[in-house]
Amino acid sequence: MAVKRADIMVVTAHPDDTEFGAAGTIARWIREGKEVVYIVCTNGDKGTEDISIKPEVLTKMRQKEQLAAAKVLGVREVVFLGYPDQGLEDTPEFRKEIVRYIRLYRPDTVLTAHPYRRYIWHRDHRITGIVTLDAIFPFARNAPAYPDLLEQGLKPHKVKEVFLWGALDDINYRSDITSTFDIKIAALKCHKSQVGDNFEWVEKRMREWAKEIAKGEAFKLAEGFHREEILW
Repeated sequence: MAVKRADIMVVTAHPDDTEFGAAGTIARWIREGKEVVYIVCTNGDKGTEDISIKPEVLTKMRQKEQLAAAKVLGVREVVFLGYPDQGLEDTPEFRKEIVRYIRLYRPDTVLTAHPYRRYIWHRDHRITGIVTLDAIFPFARNAPAYPDLLEQGLKPHKVKEVFLWGALDDINYRSDITSTFDIKIAALKCHKSQVGDNFEWVEKRMREWAKEIAKGEAFKLAEGFHREEILW
């Protein structure tokens, strides 16, 4: 299997999660010449309160929306794993699938949802974060972990840093998105099934949130992450 090197790999539970949590930062990195790929774990088929929309129809809608948002940002590739919404579990199979893509793309940086956020947090986000962190260490870098992946040409890989969005009280890294906030908003707008028609409220809330995170910094708007550099 031929390696498809990317600088940054994003592992997200649902279509739209990344745009809410990290799109401004991703847009800035892409402007700086970084190659970014998305791994979208679920099909998002339960992401609605409208009981008239069939799950298979919503799946197609959300996939189309995610591809459109990725195009706005300049994301190189989007991979849809297709697990059912609200159905992610911490299984050896899921973990191995994430390891496969880490070894395939060999990113320096991985972004995913914070798995240990307190109180209310979508379970798919929590599971995605846990499985991704476990895949990064020790499995993706450990040669004996998956001999069959070695046979496919997918050699061990060490990720250098991890960014977790949704950190709230665990933020230790504030990313300047002042110049890319409008791109973030344009990407978010692609997720019409999620943001609805009253997008002015969504944009207002995102701006207020970005201003709050940037307080005390030299820039006006920010996204907040918990960042971990992997030194060992």
